[in-house]
Amino acid sequence: MDTDTDDRSLLAGARSAATRLPAQDLERARRFYAEKLGLEPVDERPGGLLYRCGHSEFAVFRSAGVSPGTFTQMGWQVDDIEAVVAELQGRGVVFESIDLPGFRTRGGIAEIEGNYPSKGASGERGAWFRDSEGNMLGIGQPVT
Repeated sequence: MDTDTDDRSLLAGARSAATRLPAQDLERARRFYAEKLGLEPVDERPGGLLYRCGHSEFAVFRSAGVSPGTFTQMGWQVDDIEAVVAELQGRGVVFESIDLPGFRTRGGIAEIEGNYPSKGASGERGAWFRDSEGNMLGIGQPVT
C-alpha cells in the first residue's frame, strides 16, 4: 500500500470524526444515558441512537459483541471535573478506582502528568466509568 503524504491526508481533511459504542441492549443503554448522564438522543434509527455533545457526536448501536471495557473508548473534556464527577455520582454513576504506582485516583479523579503539547496544558485530571453495556468512558480536564 502506498503511504505517501497525499494518501494519509484524506482522513485528516474529513469534516468530523465520531465514536461508535456497542450495546447488547439498546433500551437499557438509552435509559443509562438519559438517567445517569442526562443525555437524550438527537436522532435514532432501527438499531442505533445518535447523541451530540458540543461539536461532537457519538452513536450507540445494537451489537451482539461485547466491549471488553479495558480501555477508554470515548471521553469528554470538561471545565470542572470535580463538579461533573459529583453530579454523576449523585445520579448513581460509579467511577473506577485505580491504584497503580504513579497513577492513582482519589475521589474518582486521577492527576495525569503531561498532556498533548498541542493542547497547551501541562497535565490533565481524569476520571473513568463504565456505561450499562460495559463501555469504558472518561472525563478529562486539562491542567494549565
